[in-house]
Amino acid sequence: MTGPDAPPLRPGRPAPRAGQAPPRALSTVPPAQRRPWIDDPYDAALRAGRGPLFLRSLTDAAAGRERLLPLDVERWCAPPDAADLSVLRRCRGPVLDVGCGPGRLVAALAGRGVPALGIDVSPAAVARTRRLGGAAVRRSVFERVPGEGRWSTALLLDGNAGIAGDPVTLLARIGRVTAPGGLLLAEALGRDVDERLLVRIEDARGRHGRPFPWARLGAAALHDAARAAGWAAVDRWALGGRCFLALRNTRTTVQGTVP
Repeated sequence: MTGPDAPPLRPGRPAPRAGQAPPRALSTVPPAQRRPWIDDPYDAALRAGRGPLFLRSLTDAAAGRERLLPLDVERWCAPPDAADLSVLRRCRGPVLDVGCGPGRLVAALAGRGVPALGIDVSPAAVARTRRLGGAAVRRSVFERVPGEGRWSTALLLDGNAGIAGDPVTLLARIGRVTAPGGLLLAEALGRDVDERLLVRIEDARGRHGRPFPWARLGAAALHDAARAAGWAAVDRWALGGRCFLALRNTRTTVQGTVP
C-alpha cells in the first residue's frame, strides 16, 4: 500500500516493492508467518550493528543435543579485514554479492570504482549497504536478478554457501546468473565438514524466527558441490582463519533463467 494511508516505515528501511507490505516488528508478526532473515532477530542485529546472534540447529535438538552456531555480526558490520581484501583483489567487475548482508564488500568495491551490486532478502541489510554507499536490492538469488547471465564475478562469503540447504542447486543457480567463464569467489569453513541442517536464527534472549534449511561446507565439500554444478576450481587460499575457493564457470552460453 502506498500513498497517505500507507503505514509508516521504520527509519533506514527501504520502501517495499510494489505489491509488498512494509516490514513489521518481530513482535507484531505471527510466528507461522515469519520469514527467515527478515522477521527475526537478524534484522534487528544488523540495524544495531552487533550481536550476539546464533543459528540454533534444530536437527541436533531433535536428536537430544544442543548446538548454537555463532553468527559474526560485528565482523560483517565492520570494514573489510585482510581476508576480505584478499577476495576483493581477485574481483573483476561487474560483481554480484549474493547475500551481501550489511554491505561492507559492495561498498568497498564501489569505493575502488568496481561496479558491484548486493542482493539480500533482509530489508536491514539492503538499507545498511546503501547507507555505506553501495548498490543493493532486496532479492533472493532464486528470483530474477538484474543482469542475469552477465556478472563477471559473484561473491558467496560469510557462510552463504549454506543458502537454502542445497549447495549444488545454489551453485548451479549462480552459474546461470554469472557470465560464461565468470568467476565465483566462495568461502568454506576452515575444517572438514559437510552438513545439511534445519536451523533458526536466535538471539541471546531466546527470541527467534522460523526454521529454515541450511548447509555447512568445508573446502572439500564445497569443491565437490561446485564441480557437480558446473564450476572448475582455479585457486584456494586461507587467511585469518578463513578459507576461500576461486571457481570458474564452465558454461559456454548465456542461460539467464530462474529455476
